[in-house]
Amino acid sequence: MTDQPRGELAVRTMAMPADTNANGDIFGGWVMSRMDQAGGIAGVSRTRGRVVTVAVDAMTFIRPVKVGDVLCVYTEIESIGRTSFKVHVEAWAQRFMTDTREKVTDATFTFVAVDDNGKPRLVPQD
Repeated sequence: MTDQPRGELAVRTMAMPADTNANGDIFGGWVMSRMDQAGGIAGVSRTRGRVVTVAVDAMTFIRPVKVGDVLCVYTEIESIGRTSFKVHVEAWAQRFMTDTREKVTDATFTFVAVDDNGKPRLVPQD
């Protein structure tokens, strides 16, 4: 595993007590939601319009996120089709009150560019 994130920083937010499960760890769904948000930000920037999530490849949680950690989510466009594209998304935790960063999970999200009516539209190829 690399010690450097892949891609550009898209989302940075602090994990709070309301986001925990009964064990005191941050819910995986909370992390996945931030990753989806980051992928959407990258997609809107790349396609210059609306995008919707259509699939997420396998996601394995490597390490837990704890209250007070800063979740940093990085994105990199992997491939572009006619109306869809894939974004590699990595989530890293900057541990509370330290400079320590650890990768917590990654996945590839597939998005489709849509028009104002929710119909697929062409992804600009430039």
